[in-house]
Amino acid sequence: MIKDTSSVPILTIDGPSGSGKGTVARQIAERLGWHLLDSGALYRLVAFAAQIRDGSLEDEAANARIAENLDVRFGSDALGEEQIWLEGSEVSRDIRTERAGDGASKVAALPAVRAALVERQRAFARSPGLVADGRDMGTVIFPEAGLKIFLTASAEERARRRYKQLKDKGVDANLAALSLEIAERDRRDASRPIAPLRPADDALIIDSTSMSIDAVVARVLELAAERFPAK
Repeated sequence: MIKDTSSVPILTIDGPSGSGKGTVARQIAERLGWHLLDSGALYRLVAFAAQIRDGSLEDEAANARIAENLDVRFGSDALGEEQIWLEGSEVSRDIRTERAGDGASKVAALPAVRAALVERQRAFARSPGLVADGRDMGTVIFPEAGLKIFLTASAEERARRRYKQLKDKGVDANLAALSLEIAERDRRDASRPIAPLRPADDALIIDSTSMSIDAVVARVLELAAERFPAK
């Protein structure tokens, strides 16, 4: 059953890996003073929990149980950087690795895992509003959202951004390998039978290939002001 969120302003930002949706969503939520749902983090947490238990990412029943029982807490440090705790341990850096991202794409293709996380995601919709970042926010989780953005960029640009992000964090990375991983993740996300990655029919598509994050944020804020006028 879909939760009635008609009284809550919802802005969804979907798109492929490396499109910048996470950064944009965080900044939009902060500027608007709204809640933030990073749905990708939930799938990364499921994959990470399975990996540290030496479980198989293809074991649908086992991963669905993990999803149903995730002991997770979201927060931020004194500088406003994200902090995520899994079973009492801080795992923010661990779940942002390429291994965790690839694992997230695999478990996200499992129908039972997606079903286990649906209501948990919808529960984030509460006043004064929600910015939801993911791959099926506007198509499946919040089809009633007042503003749906599909943020994309060329595969080459997304690989370059991810490479720079990892290098800036001191993580060793290979640009060619990242390009291959992103291409494979795109293929898997777009072809999965349940909630494939695609723009909602009423989504506004923004190609950020040649745009700065500031420019994308400014454009989305303009659209939000039009769709959600101050009362």
